Order: sequence, then C-alpha cells, then structure tokens
Amino acid sequence: MAAMNSPLCLVAAIVASTIVAAEQPAGGRLLVLNKEDAAFVIVNPDSGAVVGKVAVGQGPHELVVSTDGKYAFASNYGSGPAPGHTISMIDIGAQKELRRIDVAPLSRPHGLAFAGGKLYFTAEADKKIARYDPASDKIDWQFETGQNATHMVLPTRDLRTIFTSNIASDSVSAISQSGGSWTQTVIPVGKGPEGIDLSPDGREVWSAHSRDGAVSVIDVATKKVTRTIDAGTKRSNRIKLTPDGRYALVSDSESGDIVVLDAPARKVFKRVPVGKSPEGVLIPPGGGRAFIAVNGDNVVAIVDLKTWAVTRKLQTGTGPDGMAWVQ
Repeated sequence: MAAMNSPLCLVAAIVASTIVAAEQPAGGRLLVLNKEDAAFVIVNPDSGAVVGKVAVGQGPHELVVSTDGKYAFASNYGSGPAPGHTISMIDIGAQKELRRIDVAPLSRPHGLAFAGGKLYFTAEADKKIARYDPASDKIDWQFETGQNATHMVLPTRDLRTIFTSNIASDSVSAISQSGGSWTQTVIPVGKGPEGIDLSPDGREVWSAHSRDGAVSVIDVATKKVTRTIDAGTKRSNRIKLTPDGRYALVSDSESGDIVVLDAPARKVFKRVPVGKSPEGVLIPPGGGRAFIAVNGDNVVAIVDLKTWAVTRKLQTGTGPDGMAWVQ
C-alpha cells in the first residue's frame, strides 16, 4: 500500500487522468462513417482524436443516433454492383456492434431517421421505406413509393407525415397517416432531388436537386413547392439548415464548395471551399460550427458559422460520409 502512495505513482495517476479527461469533449462527440473503411468511428471534435472504432457492413452511407443517445444505426448500402441488405446497430458506450440487422429481401438501405423509438429507413432498390422496431428486432411496417431511387427519409416531428427524396423520379414523396392508413402525395421538384431537411420550425422541407443546381422549398401543410432557389450547385449532395433557421448549407460535391443560402431571403449568401467531394453535412444542436465530410480528401472539415472559414480538418478515416452527434 505504501508503494501506491509514492510520488511517482501519484504523478502517473494524475497524467493518466489528464489524458482521459482530454479525450472527453465538453460539448459532445462526433460520429462518422467511413465508406471505404467500412467503419464507424467516434471522434473528439475538439482534439480531433479518434477515440473509438467499430467495423460495420460494406459501403456504409448514412448514420443516425437513437433519441436516448445510446445507440447508433449505420445503413450498409453495399459497394459497387453488390447491394447491401443490412443495418448495423452499435452500442456507442461499449463501442461494439450489437446487431447486424438483416433487412432482406429489402435491398440498398440508405436514408435513416430515428423517431418514436423506431428506425425509419429507405430501401432504395425496392422503391420503399420501412420501419424497424429495436425492441422486437423486427421490421413492422413498409410502404412502397413507386418512385425511382427513394434515397433519403425525413419524418415530421409528430410522425404523421414522412418525406422522401426520389432521385431518379425528380420527386419528393409526402406519405401521410390518417385514420390508420397511409397515403402518398408525389411532389414534382427539380432534377435529381437528393439532400433533404426539415426547417427548425417544422413548416418547410428543403430539397436540394443534384442535377439542376436548385433547391425546392416545400410547405409541409399543403405539400406544395412554394419557392425554387437557384443555388448554382454543380452536383449537390446534402442540405442542412442551421438551428436558428437563418442559413441552409448545401454540399456541392463537384465544385468542392459548401453553398450557403440565406434562408429567409431565399438566395445564395456565400460559397465556402472545403475540398474534394464534400458530402455529409452535420450541424450540432448548439450551432456555431458545421462538420463537412470531405470524402475525396478523407477529412472532416470544420466550418465556423460566424466567419465562414474552415478552422480545422480532422483525419477520421477513408471516405467519410454519414455523420451524427451525441452528447
């Protein structure tokens, strides 16, 4: 016992506790999917250190966290011509894959959303959205959109309407529940709608078109396009509105920029160069900064939302794309 109280041991204990404290960010942790590594990583966003890594399925694209912050879900889309049929359920604290959920015969799981204790996902190759219940470990609901390349899924907060972006049909679906049944309204938009987001007040859906450089603003109540904004993108990938609703950030994978839209004014505010092939966009709940998955440079760029400058680039792995945040 005397040896444990020696000055040398006390110094070692202090150093060890300092290292552990340094690995724990004050404001939360950044979660990143690296497509080429087929891996999920946990990153300290302040130091840039990768503090955890979990193997997932091939070609993981999108990532979402459960409401309680305990679990992450990664859609294993597949690589090349080989379609994926699984979703990884990850225990974030234990840093391990709890389940590799087999969604077959559904194929190419992609867009994800977690709400009401359940996981909503798109099955792109089947023109469907589906819902997975982690408690029963079963898919308990499916809906066929009949639209080509149903890519992303976006439920409203009351879960009464679910929006999807349908890339190859140039449409956004609004799938609404009434009296126990679900009906679909197909909303024509521009060419190749891909990225989609809900405004902070829940009244609008913003849809970024990958093939015509524009963004559609859809009224949730009427399910109609109220405005089309010329964003000037060459190949938009994702769109994300800031928590205060002032700006919408669109990743332009071909130009290497983040195109910033003034949301109230409905016009381009600024272009921020971030690197080769920016894809995923994440804005933590507190705002202030955005994380951009720069897929072609294998980094995640941090953009200050006041100065609009890239303040840091984090080395998180090969082919970063989907991201999430957990406190």
